[in-house]
Amino acid sequence: MDAVNFHLQLQPYQQYTLSNGVEVYAIDAGTEEVLQIEWVFDAGNWYEQKNLTAALTNFLLKNGTASKSAFEINEHFEYYGAYLNRNCGSEQANVSLHCLTKHIQELLPVVKEILTEASLLQSEKDIAVQNMKQKLDINLKKGSFVAGREIEVSLFGANHPYGRFSRHEDFDAITQEDILQFYNQFYREGHFRIFVAGKLPVGLEPLLNKYFGDMPNKPVATNNYIIQPGSQRKIRTINDENSSQGSIRLARAFGNRHHPDFQKAYVLNTVFGGYFGSRLMTNIREEKGYTYGIHSYLMGNMADNAWMISTEAGRDVCEATIEEVYKEMQLLREELIPEDELMLVKNYIIGSILGDLWAISDYSPMEEYYYQRPE
Repeated sequence: MDAVNFHLQLQPYQQYTLSNGVEVYAIDAGTEEVLQIEWVFDAGNWYEQKNLTAALTNFLLKNGTASKSAFEINEHFEYYGAYLNRNCGSEQANVSLHCLTKHIQELLPVVKEILTEASLLQSEKDIAVQNMKQKLDINLKKGSFVAGREIEVSLFGANHPYGRFSRHEDFDAITQEDILQFYNQFYREGHFRIFVAGKLPVGLEPLLNKYFGDMPNKPVATNNYIIQPGSQRKIRTINDENSSQGSIRLARAFGNRHHPDFQKAYVLNTVFGGYFGSRLMTNIREEKGYTYGIHSYLMGNMADNAWMISTEAGRDVCEATIEEVYKEMQLLREELIPEDELMLVKNYIIGSILGDLWAISDYSPMEEYYYQRPE
């Protein structure tokens, strides 16, 4: 049976509110006694005053609290077979916990301590900055990294949160006071939501309320940024004379998931370059052999967004690769997609969603929220 003929039923979720107004979205599913919890804060680089403050603050959350060293924190989670991670994006930052359901009561107090009593020591900051600078120097030798920076600056402008990139002088400009101020404003007193998925323990709601229902959870003012795209529409950068490969990025502005044509664009993008059997892959990889893989996708930004094409190709065939991309664009503009190809793509999309719902423990609980939240 074709996937499009299945009745797609999204996993039901519970929604409730803690004493301080924090929204909790919980999905009780799966066969193993494991769960994942994410604390999602409005604390991405959208809210920072100095570049990299958000990322550095988020990274330092695990590096010690008022009563525990970084070693003791990591040892505590490892003892219970749990994994605690943190991540910072353009708009939001999160702390995520993967653990056995039976150990949740021993782990939540330490998460609370990280979110409210992180030490953010100068010594830990200095080590983190040194490591980040070294990583930056390594990445600047990679064509894919440089191309990604260039295209985002060209799309949004160097002063936009989506277009800003890291430099050594930006790391040097951040003080410990900057980090402490950001932490206090956007974590200890900031706005956040909680997402949970897996085999939920009995009494999870009062447990979450006990540890996180007394945090301030204050609304965060959102900065308004104006897109100022770069003046150059075509940029060619050589960052490694000896490289035999070039990184190609093509993009144009496009609306976010609330755009009225988003679903149509999603299907069109899948035909164009959104899966292994796409037209870009068939032409440029299978027929021409210019690249190992080429993909197109709609970026997942919450505010300003774009439609992106990404590939790495031999330096001697980069221009030919770009020509073939434009040829495929022209075909989509001028010729209707055959019904059998369109049906194949629809089956692929629905099949992918069904696969995600079947393996619910393999994806972030935030995904279910974005599938089901009201437009």
